[in-house]
Amino acid sequence: MVRPNEEVEALLQEYADLIAITGGEAFKARAYEKAARAIGGHPTDVSHLDVAGLKEIPGVGTSIAEKVVEYLRTGKVTVVEERRARIPAGVRQLVAIPTLGPKRAMTLHEVLHISSVDELADAIEAEKLRDLKGFGEKTEENILHGIALLRQAGERILSSTALESAESIVAELSRVTGCEKCAYAGSLRRGKETVGDLDILVAAGRSAPFMDALTELPATAEVIARGAKKTSIRTDQGVQVDLRVVRPDAWGAGLQYFTGSKAHNIRTRTIAVRLGLKLSEYGLFETESGERVASRSEDEVYARLGLPWIPPTLREDRGEIEAGLRGELPAVVTDQDIRGDLHTHTDLTDGLATLEEMVAAAAGRGYAYYAITDHAPDLSMQRMTDEKILAQRESVRALDGRHHRMRLLHGTELNIGPEGEVDWPDEFLRGFDICVASVHSHFNAGREAMTRRLVRACENPHVNVIGHPTTRLIGRRPGIDADWDEVFAACARTGTALEINAQPDRLDLGDEDILRARSHGARFSIATDAHSIPQLACLRYGTGTAQRGWCTPDDVINTWPLRRLRRFLRKDGTD
Repeated sequence: MVRPNEEVEALLQEYADLIAITGGEAFKARAYEKAARAIGGHPTDVSHLDVAGLKEIPGVGTSIAEKVVEYLRTGKVTVVEERRARIPAGVRQLVAIPTLGPKRAMTLHEVLHISSVDELADAIEAEKLRDLKGFGEKTEENILHGIALLRQAGERILSSTALESAESIVAELSRVTGCEKCAYAGSLRRGKETVGDLDILVAAGRSAPFMDALTELPATAEVIARGAKKTSIRTDQGVQVDLRVVRPDAWGAGLQYFTGSKAHNIRTRTIAVRLGLKLSEYGLFETESGERVASRSEDEVYARLGLPWIPPTLREDRGEIEAGLRGELPAVVTDQDIRGDLHTHTDLTDGLATLEEMVAAAAGRGYAYYAITDHAPDLSMQRMTDEKILAQRESVRALDGRHHRMRLLHGTELNIGPEGEVDWPDEFLRGFDICVASVHSHFNAGREAMTRRLVRACENPHVNVIGHPTTRLIGRRPGIDADWDEVFAACARTGTALEINAQPDRLDLGDEDILRARSHGARFSIATDAHSIPQLACLRYGTGTAQRGWCTPDDVINTWPLRRLRRFLRKDGTD
């Protein structure tokens, strides 16, 4: 769920764009942009503030504060609605095109009635812009280039795609002479599910060789800006990369500064001020003397602020500062804590590798145990039968313990039907070591019906894990509608774990739902849902998401020893 601060930030930024597009005063648009950024990065939930409280935020005056209160009270702002009515939403999209400003966007709409990016591209193709004042062939070329970049870049990319680019760039820059350290930072290091751009940090005495290296990479499609301290490029995949070079003795401060969210960084800077210090990307300094007191490592910076080192995945201002000050920061789960994968598939259904190949690959990852959970018969396209699953069970038993003594669990991924029913009868289900149950159809059932459906599945004594609970596909399909607090409470009550599906386009449950589920006492399973050997490596994305939800090893059932796990799978109230 989007934080109220972010909702208000988006609204004020939109209003600033509308002012600019409709020919309003430039200073007024800038004021709303400034206020949008200030509220978006404010550490306190603005939905709890009145006009007086909002005015204490830098850049927020009475007029803006009143609009924010109106929005939080009614869900809309009258003046914003009026501005929206004056211009189609598509025209606002034109402003996002590089090289095309608000005035030109408005001209195109008023004269040629263009109200979308596609219409603009068609108009340029038909050479309709050339007779307009201020437009020409060169302008058309620039706009077409901007449209291509906009379409190529999209809005955000999956963390897995971003990580591939980031790790490749870090590897290349690490080979440049003079590089002492190199890492990615920003939202990717925080483990967010999607990323807008990449932040790369280098520690070196000279910056020029690294700026050169970045612009000369084979994947670099465009140099956006170049300087001594920062260079920005766009890759051939449309990803913007921002490179910053800091001196080696400022590495820790730089990494801390460029990793934390806006809200987290505001909190750490506020603590610094209270201690008579100033925190920046260059270090932590005494305010009066200017003496640098910490900068070489993140640990050093946090320690001087009276805090333990905070894992990057927690740096979102969700209580990590307070927990750190109280000495109650959680020891979050890591990949090394995972003892086995509890949701995987073979070529018996829709997997790509054989049972033997998947087992050998899992053993190669050092797992103590591993579950095979091919699809059940109600997912008819998989053509599962009782005979097939029983034959597989025999094969699993024969392979048990043969690869580095890794123990095997024979399971299945059941389908949660419209009424919460699952594929096989109780007697047949008793033969499985583990049952994952997932929603694969009827996504549009009403909220009450969907809640009953999931709760009934939890109450089934043979269902151990609810797989990819919300069914979302990031950027392609929204999650199902249910009373999740009721579902999470049912999971805790019945001893049914919630899956944190590690597939990069799922990451389901997401971090905010994990936080809610933890508050109910629910347990989790971090699982890859692997349909091939390479997908076993997706575990890292699930672990990162679990960290963002503050999960400790005790919260995650597949960090437990096999004996404790088996007790949990019996659903008899013990783990």
